[in-house]
Amino acid sequence: MNSKTQPEQQIDSTEQYRVVPIITSFLIAGFIGLFSETALNMALGTLIRDFGVHETTVQWLTTGYLLTLGILVPVSGLILQWFTTRQLFGTSLVFSIIGTLIAAIAPSFAFLMAARVIQAIGTALMLPLMFNTILLIVPPYKRGRIMGLMGLVISFAPAVGPTLSGLILNNLTWHWIFWISLPVLVAAFVFGMVYMQNVSTLTKPKIDVLSIVLSTIGFGGIVFGFSNAGESGWGDPLVIGSIAAGFIGLLLFTIRQTRMKQPMLNLRAFKYPMFVIGLVLVLVCMMVLLSSMILLPLYLQTSLALGTFAAGLLLLPGGVVNGLLSPIMGNLFDKFGPRWLVIPGLFIVLGSLIGFSTIDVDTPAGFLIAMHILMMIGFSMVMMPAQTNGLNQLPRELYPDGTAIMNTLQQVSGAIGTAVAISILSAGTARYMDTAADLANPQTPLLAFTSGVQDAFIFGIVVAVIGLIIGLFVKRVEVAHPGS
Repeated sequence: MNSKTQPEQQIDSTEQYRVVPIITSFLIAGFIGLFSETALNMALGTLIRDFGVHETTVQWLTTGYLLTLGILVPVSGLILQWFTTRQLFGTSLVFSIIGTLIAAIAPSFAFLMAARVIQAIGTALMLPLMFNTILLIVPPYKRGRIMGLMGLVISFAPAVGPTLSGLILNNLTWHWIFWISLPVLVAAFVFGMVYMQNVSTLTKPKIDVLSIVLSTIGFGGIVFGFSNAGESGWGDPLVIGSIAAGFIGLLLFTIRQTRMKQPMLNLRAFKYPMFVIGLVLVLVCMMVLLSSMILLPLYLQTSLALGTFAAGLLLLPGGVVNGLLSPIMGNLFDKFGPRWLVIPGLFIVLGSLIGFSTIDVDTPAGFLIAMHILMMIGFSMVMMPAQTNGLNQLPRELYPDGTAIMNTLQQVSGAIGTAVAISILSAGTARYMDTAADLANPQTPLLAFTSGVQDAFIFGIVVAVIGLIIGLFVKRVEVAHPGS
């Protein structure tokens, strides 16, 4: 036996893994990473004032983060086969800790931007590692429950992030968003290094430099182009050039992977129909979710003139409900499969989007909270069941590639959804202003902005309808149970 792969091969039964401590390590690290990300979004206005930068510049804190993920996550399928679970877990948290520390003491925008990139490197390593580890140590008939537990933490962190950041910004500086996160990350590192086990078998496939270059150009170009389209406009030469280069790079990358004996990213995963359907449903959800997450705070703070804390508080119930329902949906998935969750869930999401498309400057807070709760209930019924069912169909050797594909395309779909929503918002606002009768009325810009928000939610309705049609074809992947 090769000594380099022996640590991973010592444990040949999933029952011998310390599943609870391993999952706990990932939950702590994932929670604080997502918390700091959404908490910082609420501080963008403060950062613009503190650093004296423009809105298009501060957007790079998000664009740079997404771009780093878009470049590194596709390579994760290769990385997972070269380094042990403990090595990758420790490395990802070291990057997250260093990035968080730099952000906490950042004296300038450039330092904060560098910190965000370093944090993103940690996240790019952690996300595929987390899902791949779950697939390896949890038997298929129990995965819904564990994925539901992951959903509880992953959903709760973005939900409380804006509310807690509003509290922090009311009493302290934005630096404390990172100072509060830092000790938790250190604790996650120490806990993980004590309990984390090596669960994968290292195959160390050949590193193909050209594939890495094409992947970087392809995914990086698309994420960069779409992320900038919302601000710069679709006609901007840099946007057009980036998206075009991205699609060409992606095409060449795909052709190369299909012709290689040992591809960097094994695209055979697309031969499994439930994986493809699950992937598309997750992408639909991410597109709608991330576009809504940028539209709703803008609407609340512009059209309704709410402060950051009040806006975050209004969105808190939906996020909490989503988190609390995730473990329940995981158990229901294990018992009944995805079909009886996904289809009703998509109908609920569609209904909430129709409700959001009717909002105006006089919409009561109760209606907004109810629609947001409905939307998050729908997402809890679709995302984790669709993702788990899709990954369950893959053979063990394709787990790293399947998780890399799913995590990469989530970043791409999120960037596309956000860019399209912002573009529709801007176009709708401009169209209203062009036809407005009384431009001197101070209410006119607010009415115009609200009209743009309504148009952007119609885009979400279209995407949800597409998802609903695809969801009709979802079927349960049969998995082996003990004693079967």
